[in-house]
Amino acid sequence: MHITIICVGKIKEKYLTMAIDEYTKRLGRYCKLDIIEVTDEKTEENASEALNESVKRKEGERILKQLKEDSYVITLEIAGKMLTSPELASHISSLGVSGRGHITFIIGGSLGLSEAVSKRADYKLSFSKMTFPHQLMRVILLEQIYRSFRINSNEPYHK
Repeated sequence: MHITIICVGKIKEKYLTMAIDEYTKRLGRYCKLDIIEVTDEKTEENASEALNESVKRKEGERILKQLKEDSYVITLEIAGKMLTSPELASHISSLGVSGRGHITFIIGGSLGLSEAVSKRADYKLSFSKMTFPHQLMRVILLEQIYRSFRINSNEPYHK
């Protein structure tokens, strides 16, 4: 299976980079993993809704340029469907069984995803109704993908 994570912005904190590197290494035995970072737009405090939409649109265009035609796209959105870890594992497994060997997860920037990216999604996934920093979300997503592969392989993993 091929997993791609497209995310907005670079990781600046060393502790997050270390966690990402660790999960990337662990996932190496289960899948081919690519992490693609697209440039984030500078956002102003108290910006107008129009300016915020412009930022999301520009970031969204960069995301869409990175998508492969044959990839099954899962966006991370607050309004998406919440799953348990076993349910996510089952979803990933069923995609592989049905011949969808390439899954792309998309993490938006600090303002979220553009409407165009959201419309492109084959599945909208929510980790919580809470908002998380998008850099931290990358670590959380990688951990859940790793957990999914462990579950699907009937291997033990802490609960």
